[in-house]
Amino acid sequence: MPKSSNQKLKLLYLRRILLEETDDNHHLNAEQLVSKLEQLGINADRKTIYADVAALQDYGMDIFLQRGPGGGYSVSSREFELPELKLLVDAIQCSRFITEKKSRELIGKIESLASREEARQLQRQVYVSDRLKNIDEKIYYNIDALHRAVSSGVKIRFLYFNWALDFTRRDKIYRNYRHDGAYYCVSPWALTWDNENYYLIAYDPSAPEGSRIRNYRVDKMENIQLTEEKREGAQHFRGSFSPAAYSRKMFGMFSGHEEIVRLRCRKDAINILRDRFGSELMVQPDDSTHFFASVTVAVSPQFYAWVVGLNGAVRIVAPQHVCDSFRRLLLEQLEE
Repeated sequence: MPKSSNQKLKLLYLRRILLEETDDNHHLNAEQLVSKLEQLGINADRKTIYADVAALQDYGMDIFLQRGPGGGYSVSSREFELPELKLLVDAIQCSRFITEKKSRELIGKIESLASREEARQLQRQVYVSDRLKNIDEKIYYNIDALHRAVSSGVKIRFLYFNWALDFTRRDKIYRNYRHDGAYYCVSPWALTWDNENYYLIAYDPSAPEGSRIRNYRVDKMENIQLTEEKREGAQHFRGSFSPAAYSRKMFGMFSGHEEIVRLRCRKDAINILRDRFGSELMVQPDDSTHFFASVTVAVSPQFYAWVVGLNGAVRIVAPQHVCDSFRRLLLEQLEE
């Protein structure tokens, strides 16, 4: 019988069959593998199957032979285990910045990393309250450009906008470009993820002293351009700078003047404080039901809103000017 053009690819097809159709609960014996190869126009017999499986094992595939009725060969371990793939699918489904179209594409690729039977377990929906998906796929290109800028150590230029509302316009909700539509020029240092959004952490020498480390929402950046200028601000990002620690100081990634704020907290708020400020949170006892915590935060209306939202479980006690600012904000809201 003449050999088909696929004969030279027999090992590759056998590898694909084992990856797609076997797992810990599904096996294929030598006769079944011969039959599946013949359907692809590839000649095989039991003896060559044994040799081919041994070659794939030598190559590094973790192929297990279960003996007895219903047994056969199966791939017993893969690059990703099924629970890991489920975790990746859940993360994609829950990520607001990933569009529906891109979510389907990514999940389809993840399914290819499992057997067909296991892939069916990945075809599920993760329901999250009021989950909105981004509709603009340009964010992927933004993220790629920013990663290239950070790794290349160069400045970037970009347009930055907020959403605005004007009922006299045809497009009532429109992009309102900041800086009167002029380009920002900053030195990018890191990307971080906070409150379901990507942010660029950058150095802006034109900003006031003490607030030159800035953050920008990636989905509100447009026309990102890498320049040939070397970035600035290295002195602020050497050594102990941590994007994660920086994000913890921010509330909704809104910038503000950094302060060490002393909080008086109910003991049942320790989980909230620990989740927000991490394992380095320093606490001191007060009375039988309260403790003190000193935390570094960017003082902003969003920080005050966080305190209000805890319904008395956390109170600001120092410094006095922060307490006064908080009190003024509350009175202003009551007067409106």
